[in-house]
Amino acid sequence: MTPPPSSTALRANSPEARDVANVIHPYTDLKAHLTNGPLIINRGSGVRVTDEAGNEYIEAVAGLWCASLGFSNERLVKAATDQMRKLPFYHTFTAKSHMPMIDLAEMLIARAPVPMSKVFFANSGSEANDTAIKMAWYFNNALGRTKKKKLIGRIKGYHGITVAASSLTGLPNNHRSFDVPLAGFHHTTTPHFYRGGRPGETEEDFATRCAEELEQLILAEGPDTVAAMWAEPVMGAGGVLVPPAGYFPKIKAVLKKYDVLLVADEVICGFWRTGNYWGTQTFDIEPDILVCAKALSAAYLPISAVIVNERVFQGLAEESHTIGTFGTGYTYSGHPVSAAVAIETLKIYDEMDIGSHVREVGAHLQKELRRRFADHELVGEVRGVGLIAAIELVANKETRQAFDPKQKVGARLVKILESHGVIGRMLPGDGLAFSPPLIITAEEIDLICNGVEKALNDMAVELKREQIAVVA
Repeated sequence: MTPPPSSTALRANSPEARDVANVIHPYTDLKAHLTNGPLIINRGSGVRVTDEAGNEYIEAVAGLWCASLGFSNERLVKAATDQMRKLPFYHTFTAKSHMPMIDLAEMLIARAPVPMSKVFFANSGSEANDTAIKMAWYFNNALGRTKKKKLIGRIKGYHGITVAASSLTGLPNNHRSFDVPLAGFHHTTTPHFYRGGRPGETEEDFATRCAEELEQLILAEGPDTVAAMWAEPVMGAGGVLVPPAGYFPKIKAVLKKYDVLLVADEVICGFWRTGNYWGTQTFDIEPDILVCAKALSAAYLPISAVIVNERVFQGLAEESHTIGTFGTGYTYSGHPVSAAVAIETLKIYDEMDIGSHVREVGAHLQKELRRRFADHELVGEVRGVGLIAAIELVANKETRQAFDPKQKVGARLVKILESHGVIGRMLPGDGLAFSPPLIITAEEIDLICNGVEKALNDMAVELKREQIAVVA
């Protein structure tokens, strides 16, 4: 398999040259891209995608954690085209509605992990989290708590990239040079025992300390000023960080003590990714607000949802009645075609009993990653649950020393992995993420692991050569 050519070798008017000339890519070194060019994906089938040169790859991260039913589900294509012929668009402002949105909201309420009341639709996880932020502020204004507006995220948490959502996100590169976070956004301890646990501390002890540090933050800011806390069941973009034992019940007790809303960000974990319908069920979380997206439509069309409990809804309703309108929303909120595809997606999950499949192949993924890589010289930790996992690269297994970012070990490993037919994603802290389509088989997981093994061994050889060169 061949990597995309550099811009110096691009054919005139080739797709690569046209991309470099015209496109700004998210999460990309824009200057380096002018030289390196893109990897152009042309087709997809099952869990595989094919690039412009005809090279085939297994998509080990389901695109961006989202292509849960793979890249060629004809039922979802039909659901979209049927709805386009019937009603290709209608808005939901000023009490307008349509049946796909009504049916989808009903399905989500029926599948919610805790009793919920109403659903608000948006187009992405970022938009949904941004809306939930506004709801937390609006809710407290409805109760006359005009000072209770501060929001808490977690260091290494990820909740999107709008101005407000990126302020809630706890990753440095989402803040640097964007002038965020905004005032009123705070971040508490990352619940990562491998990196954050102290000598002699058990996971339960560490979870207790995380809760105590959260309480200290709330007290320092003033409980009457703190509105809500956001948490992913498993922290995705921050490194696939699985919470320590007992973490969420301890966190919830602190939030309840100070009447702080808990928002569960299920954008990645929702719809069976962790082996349960919701990550909140896997980790005993009881949210007041739940945000979901990605696998809601299996990534076939943009759609997201904010699901709120009755207490929150009553606050929104009262304040909107006082004002005369709930003054927020998007042109494509509850878009009928996206909603129709999401409905079909949820039906497919049910009919396939996808949860049983995820528990089976997820156990295989977790077992194989640990069996093959836990002792590898470049691997510090293997972690995950269900069909989401990561292996963290380290320069020294004994001391857990991370690689110097200047070495770009993670980015290099991903490119090597592509040469072995697997598309992966490297996260902050050199964590190689795995989040394949939910329909993946055990045999396809083995193929991913085979590619990772070859890539890790190739990377180890490269690093040894570089060390020899430095010594020489």
